[in-house]
Amino acid sequence: MGKLATPDWILKGKEKPKTKKTAEKTFKIRECPKCKSYDVGVVLSGSDSEEGGGKEWECHKCKWNGRDIKEKELTEDEFMKYLDEKGEEVA
Repeated sequence: MGKLATPDWILKGKEKPKTKKTAEKTFKIRECPKCKSYDVGVVLSGSDSEEGGGKEWECHKCKWNGRDIKEKELTEDEFMKYLDEKGEEVA
């Protein structure tokens, strides 16, 4: 048996992007559609598997329940501002 050559697509995949902006990090946060609070969490129950595995969310502030959660994508600067407003300690 002969030696296998590395395919071109693997060699090309190792090239670095030419611009720095293409690799900007984004952060996802979830927001309550009723009161716009970010204090939401997944409802833990055994019924999820029976209903097809859909996630149900609950707002800890206004007690809203549902599946229509709003998701926002923030840049790193926007996310840091969000953490400052929330009062989180940034390490």
